[in-house]
Amino acid sequence: MFVSHRDEIPGKELSGDALKDVTKQVLIGPEQGWDDYVMRMLTVGKDGFTPRHAHDWPHIVYVVEGEGILHLDGTDYNVKAGSTAFVPGGKEHQLMYRGGDKFVFICIVPKEGDK
Repeated sequence: MFVSHRDEIPGKELSGDALKDVTKQVLIGPEQGWDDYVMRMLTVGKDGFTPRHAHDWPHIVYVVEGEGILHLDGTDYNVKAGSTAFVPGGKEHQLMYRGGDKFVFICIVPKEGDK
């Protein structure tokens, strides 16, 4: 069993040429008892973005705070708190800050997708 709060889970600042101002928290995954999937919370600061990329596995996105843009398979979608999305495997995608103090979303991936 695992019970916590997002404020108690450490975040890791991600770095690289293809992303800007992104922090990742692993909320629940194999270490907490969910062997097959990982639920992550990503926080994107003002003018930040995740990498534009594609991979074999699908994932689920749920927006917690702020406003953003989900680029998915050539189309940009405006998303905000409460928005949900299913990103199929093999489709190019990216999430970008659009407004608010910060843009925060949950992303659920199979464990091989949490790198």
